[in-house]
Amino acid sequence: MFDLYLWLKAFHLSAVIFWMAGLLYLPRLFVYHSVAEKGGELEAKMEEAEAKLLRIIMNPAMIAAFLLGLTLIATQASLYTQSLWLPVKLLFVFGLMGYHGFLAKTRKAFLEGGRPKSEKFFRRINEIPALATLIIVILVIVKPF
Repeated sequence: MFDLYLWLKAFHLSAVIFWMAGLLYLPRLFVYHSVAEKGGELEAKMEEAEAKLLRIIMNPAMIAAFLLGLTLIATQASLYTQSLWLPVKLLFVFGLMGYHGFLAKTRKAFLEGGRPKSEKFFRRINEIPALATLIIVILVIVKPF
């Protein structure tokens, strides 16, 4: 039996996992980049790794997760309009999209030869996507309101 909704949900969840992996890994690359010698071999490797992570994994995964999520909502609209958990979840999703944009902008600042923030800063912000993901999963599974 072919259930389109379940297939959409499976691909949506897969895209979210890939996107979250990138959101967790990119700040870690920034930690190493921020302490790398300017013009050195490590800096060049970090610039390449950051670019590939954003271009090949994070951007496509974010777009796929978002579009598949919208499609899931459209296919089950009557289920979602009666609960508050979905708008709250979307608030966190848009927050993660903004965080993604911040990371992309930070990468550009590194490319311009700067050190936009400290190693300590990047270690701290690395907790943001984990916390947001935990909240989102609770909202989707438990549906507390």
